[in-house]
Amino acid sequence: MEKQKRQTLNADKRKVIADIFQQHFEDNSKYKKQHSEAIETYNDMREKAKVKIEKLVRFHQPQEDVDTIRSMINKYGERNGGELYHDNCFYVQTDTPRMDTDYNGNPVEQYDDVHIKFKADKEFLISYYRDELKSKGLDADYDVRLGDNYGKRNPTYYNAESNIDKYLGFGSRNDATGKSFYKDEWKEDFKLIVIGTSYCHSRMFQTNEAEYNWFKSFEVAKENVILAHKNLFDHVNKKMEKLKLGLKSYRYFDQAKELADKLGIALNESVLNESSSMALSIYSPTNLADLLTDEVEQTREEKIAIAKQLLQAQQNSLN
Repeated sequence: MEKQKRQTLNADKRKVIADIFQQHFEDNSKYKKQHSEAIETYNDMREKAKVKIEKLVRFHQPQEDVDTIRSMINKYGERNGGELYHDNCFYVQTDTPRMDTDYNGNPVEQYDDVHIKFKADKEFLISYYRDELKSKGLDADYDVRLGDNYGKRNPTYYNAESNIDKYLGFGSRNDATGKSFYKDEWKEDFKLIVIGTSYCHSRMFQTNEAEYNWFKSFEVAKENVILAHKNLFDHVNKKMEKLKLGLKSYRYFDQAKELADKLGIALNESVLNESSSMALSIYSPTNLADLLTDEVEQTREEKIAIAKQLLQAQQNSLN
């Protein structure tokens, strides 16, 4: 019987394999579940927040006062009859002061406030729609991948940012078809007529401490969506750094298949195209499988040893 030829790997094939592993890591991660739960929690609290904020605003600014100003505007014109604004931004202030000091060191009472916005900024929308963005082939992790290293922004970063902006509706728009964008949908989702100008900070809607703390928790729920996205990326990215280093050392598909089998990942040779590449195997599939479990993290010494092995393998391959 003729022995079946082992399929060799190249950069493109390794990328295909890496994508399959990454999807598995994400789908089976507790952080993926936490991200979904954070979105669900925020959605639930958002609907409650709409009811609470309307009740609070109308307590301070009764509907009959709004109607009176509207009739005055109709009679005397804008500004002369008063001012009304359709707002989605509200400052909620506690009615329980805390003691602080002023610039001269004198004791003074301070009232804390929390900024409640029903529109959404780009960072939040990227985290909220991460799965959808990825399904459209967009890099929803481009910013969290960079972290605080903004000096390392490159053309790939800016291209990813531009594509995200176009999809969500930020930046300039060239679409004349009247297409709806998420940025606009969130901005228009909830608004109330308030007495005053467009300056949101000029209005403080005071409430009791319990309600104030609830609104603070609502803002935390929004922040948790972003945090869960970052945690998910960091968790999977650590695994992918190890995996890619291992895949780079694999010469044959069956080595990657052995690793996939040990991790319970479905990997078939049919996903690869016909091309080849030369490389030496540094990781054994068993050792790499151990490294990719949640419980095991590489030490500094292990990373140095792996880097030395990879360098030696690359030098040997050139001989």
